[in-house]
Amino acid sequence: GIGHNLQEHSIVLVRGGRVKDLPGVRYKIIRAALDTAGVRDRIQSRSKYGAKRGS
Repeated sequence: GIGHNLQEHSIVLVRGGRVKDLPGVRYKIIRAALDTAGVRDRIQSRSKYGAKRGS
């Protein structure tokens, strides 16, 4: 897993989209928006995880 920085009262931005192996979960959290941090050292699929180029 990648990990996260969320705490109890974090404000997040959600988008629709199923998670196949989790029944009843129909939303995903947008990384690097509001209180959610992006993923560091991400090379591929950077736009999905809020990672800047080369960081």
